[in-house]
Amino acid sequence: LCLTGYIQACRGLMISAVCLGFFGAIFALVGMKCTKVGGSDQTKAKIACLAGLIFILSGLCSMTSCSLYANRITSEFFDPSFVAQKYELGAALFIGWAGASLCIIGGIIFCFSIAENSNSARRGYAYNGATSVMSSRTKVHNSVPDKTPPKHFDKNAYV
Repeated sequence: LCLTGYIQACRGLMISAVCLGFFGAIFALVGMKCTKVGGSDQTKAKIACLAGLIFILSGLCSMTSCSLYANRITSEFFDPSFVAQKYELGAALFIGWAGASLCIIGGIIFCFSIAENSNSARRGYAYNGATSVMSSRTKVHNSVPDKTPPKHFDKNAYV
C-alpha cells in the first residue's frame, strides 16, 4: 500500500483485465456453436457477443494500464529535474500492448459473429440422389438394346 498512486492504478487495471479475460473466456466457451451448453443458436450468439464485449473491456483495461505506466516512465526519463532512478520501457510493456491489441481484436471478432447468425438464415441443400447416364438409358430403352454410346456425357457418365 505504500506504492505510488499510478502504480496502484496500473495494478488494479491489470487485475481487472485478467478477471475480465477469465470471465470472457468462460462466456466464449458457452457461446460457441460447438458446445452443447447455452441453449438455442440465438442465445449462443448473444452470449458470444457478451464475451466479445468483455474481451474488448479487458483489452482496454490492459491497454490503459500499460499506457499509463509508459507515460509516467517516459515523463520521468526525460525530466532533467528528476533525480531518482530512471527506468526505460521494457519488453513487458510491449508484450502488454500486443496482448491488449489481440484481446480487443478477438472481442471485435466475437461481436461480429452475432451479425452473421442473425442476418443470414442457413440454407439447407436437398439431395436428389445421383443418376447416371446408363441407369436412365436402361430404364427408357430396356426393350431395345442399343450399342451406340450416348451423345452427351455429363460428370456421372464415367463413374
